[in-house]
Amino acid sequence: MAKRVLMTGNEALAEGAIRGGCDCFFGYPITPQNELTAYMATHMPKRDRVFVQSESEVAAINMVYGAAATGMRAMTSSSSPGVSLKQEGISYLAGAQLPAVIVNVMRAGPGLGDITPSQADYFQATRGGGHGDYNTLVLAPATVQEMHDFAIKAFELADKYRGPVMVLADGRLGQMMEPLELRDDVTDVPEKTWALTGATGGREKRTIRSYYAAGKVEDNNFILQAKYKQMAEEEVMFETHLTDDADILVIAYGTSARLAQGAVDLARAEGIKAGLLRPQTLFPFPTEAIRSMLDRIQCTLTVEMCAGQMIEDVRLAVEGKVPCHLFGRMGGAISTIGDIADEIRKLK
Repeated sequence: MAKRVLMTGNEALAEGAIRGGCDCFFGYPITPQNELTAYMATHMPKRDRVFVQSESEVAAINMVYGAAATGMRAMTSSSSPGVSLKQEGISYLAGAQLPAVIVNVMRAGPGLGDITPSQADYFQATRGGGHGDYNTLVLAPATVQEMHDFAIKAFELADKYRGPVMVLADGRLGQMMEPLELRDDVTDVPEKTWALTGATGGREKRTIRSYYAAGKVEDNNFILQAKYKQMAEEEVMFETHLTDDADILVIAYGTSARLAQGAVDLARAEGIKAGLLRPQTLFPFPTEAIRSMLDRIQCTLTVEMCAGQMIEDVRLAVEGKVPCHLFGRMGGAISTIGDIADEIRKLK
């Protein structure tokens, strides 16, 4: 029987990463994800694995690059300003087709902002964030259990697609405590025939790079784009709540989705046919799931802890066929269930 424990979201994610086979963690402290780093500092050495508190976020992501190139399951975590500093390295990971896990426990911005929760890094996460044509597969947990489970899944997906995978959470989810069931340790890690392990014994030389001679960069981009298409076909994850007969489709992820579900239940008690779609992958986005409901819904309401970013993906999915409304709070402000219910009432 799985062991049931009480943990914060940050700790649950860290334990999930360890059970998911994380060989190396490189990070630099920043609130509100410090419990994650502290947990890895305590528990990685106990498993004879590597923990390094780097001198900076830039150093951390480049350490991830080096470890990933040798076939290690490598990870880093940070919060919004720190992840901004990692963007060049994430682009290099994508260009070199190296698997890695990056965790962003979002805080308010822009700039240093403050340590309160936010969802204003959606564009940065889903649009690549760094330079060049690339995407990062993005998982969006909404519970402490999913913080744990998605850490394991992130390593599996990173190896499957040979590229960076991001777990995008927020400060509220990182700090909150909930009971969860710990998953078994992952033991089946795929063989990495591309890794730089030393060309001894007469094996053929291997090269990992993101710099190519003229004309070859496009070939590498075609490979990446084919991967992103496969992700869209095979990896989209979402949950729905009361959507079968919904007139108003509420769309939210993470902490916002937890509150939105309560608001949908309030609306239903008042006879308003609202339903919730919660994306669990932000890239690839559940575009087709939304489109499948357009023949019966009257409008959408996107709930975000920012000025409105995911709503752009909702609008692309809807293609102008129904009105798209936004309810967003900025700078670390968090809506209440009542606030969201009021917005739903306005749309009935």
